[in-house]
Amino acid sequence: MMEGQADFHAVAARLIKATNAFDADAVTVLFTPDAVIDDPSTGERFDGYDGIRDYVERFFVGYKTVTRLLTVEAFGPLTARLRVDFTGDFGHEVGRLDIKLTSEGLIERIDADLE
Repeated sequence: MMEGQADFHAVAARLIKATNAFDADAVTVLFTPDAVIDDPSTGERFDGYDGIRDYVERFFVGYKTVTRLLTVEAFGPLTARLRVDFTGDFGHEVGRLDIKLTSEGLIERIDADLE
């Protein structure tokens, strides 16, 4: 079982590397098949692999979004908040990603929003 903040840094690094490469396949494999991304800044919730792929293609590929990790705050062995810096065709935003992992280290939920 994964424990501690170091594991969230590793998950964050893989997620950011994949989104910055605009690689929806590499992003999708980091999630469980029934994972959810709930992002009020988009007004939508994205469910499962198809939803995650749609989210990446629309909001990362579509806006040429580049993400940089600012901070990681673990709330326990399986939950953490990432603060991230986004730049792209939309300009610049700072956001948060509340991430919940499975004991195997896959992402099962992200609650995302802009600050």
